[in-house]
Amino acid sequence: MTSRRPDNFDGLGYRGREDTAFSGGYSGRSFNNSSSVDLQNWVTTPPDIPGSRNLHFDDRTPPFEAAPAAPGAQDTLPTAPPSEQLNRFAGFGIGLASLFTENVLAHPCIVFRRQCQVNYHARCYHLSPLTAVSVMYNVTKSQGPKALWKGMGSTFVVQGVTLGTEGIISECTPLPRELSHKWNPKQVIGHLVLKGLTYVVAMPFYSASLIETVQSEIIRDNPGILDCVKEGVGRVMGMGIPHSKRLLPLWGLMLPTVLHGVLHYVVSSTVQKLVLFLLRRRSPAKQPVDGSETVQTMLDAYFPELMASFVASLCADVLLYPLETVMHRLHIQGTRTIIDNTDLGFEVLPINTQYEGIRDCVNVIRREEGALGFYKGFGSIVVQYSLHAAVLQITKGCAHCR
Repeated sequence: MTSRRPDNFDGLGYRGREDTAFSGGYSGRSFNNSSSVDLQNWVTTPPDIPGSRNLHFDDRTPPFEAAPAAPGAQDTLPTAPPSEQLNRFAGFGIGLASLFTENVLAHPCIVFRRQCQVNYHARCYHLSPLTAVSVMYNVTKSQGPKALWKGMGSTFVVQGVTLGTEGIISECTPLPRELSHKWNPKQVIGHLVLKGLTYVVAMPFYSASLIETVQSEIIRDNPGILDCVKEGVGRVMGMGIPHSKRLLPLWGLMLPTVLHGVLHYVVSSTVQKLVLFLLRRRSPAKQPVDGSETVQTMLDAYFPELMASFVASLCADVLLYPLETVMHRLHIQGTRTIIDNTDLGFEVLPINTQYEGIRDCVNVIRREEGALGFYKGFGSIVVQYSLHAAVLQITKGCAHCR
């Protein structure tokens, strides 16, 4: 088959359309009264293709030029805040880091603190964070890292039961779940009664979670997440795992549990509002400029609340630490729980206490262990909140760098 390609065709150097044989007699078409000169720069085939018969060598298709904007049109177009998404990410990141640190990273400190509180055999009280970190390292070395994160799932179950119970009670009763700005003594009492009833309902599940938290990993059978619920219901019904005769009834645990929960809530709420008021008074919120928010403005909105919550939790835990020690010992009594030896971190110890109630527990601790016996494991709480403060500062620094 004879080729129709001209003899002088050499790809980029082809000039076929300049020959009169190809171009003669064909005039440019006019669209919308446009002259042929206006259409000489436009092509109908894909632009800039090597060997194309519409372009010469080194010719380029003219780019599409938008119509010139009317004078003053750019001034009327709305401009979106350039850093709005970054601001939201900064605030969300700080809150997420605080929540993650409080519930996940700090869990090993909570485990070791509870083990020290219920260990009446311990000779080392671990009032210093250095000794606490040393024994926690020994436990991890002998039993693996999983030993310090035991019972974390049950703690989330207890939080879910607490929130769900509080919501149900508030919906079925006139007890207020939140206090308005124009509160009165009746509303405050009703709100505290709601909190107390919530702690009573969640008490058996908290007791089951406490056992999972302090139980040694050596004899632990890897319980599931819902085992906390099953053991809590069994504790109420008097069924399930057999316990010793020294097990205190739930009504005997009601006073220390409700007292600790309500006082912790009152102290933390009061301190949080006070600290937040001082922080906002010291550095008032900055107004956005030209309708756009800066990262600094977003930090001013989020960070004071997180710092106030951090200080409130720290103050409540420190002030109520002795009461928490008594409450945990009463909850763990008679459950046949075996914990790690907090003096060395390589052995296990059984819990065999015989407290008759909250008053007897306080007297025995004071007589046999001294006043510092109420603060066993206090060094772990220093490690916990030091880690929390470090994470908050690092997250704030990263947000500033953005």
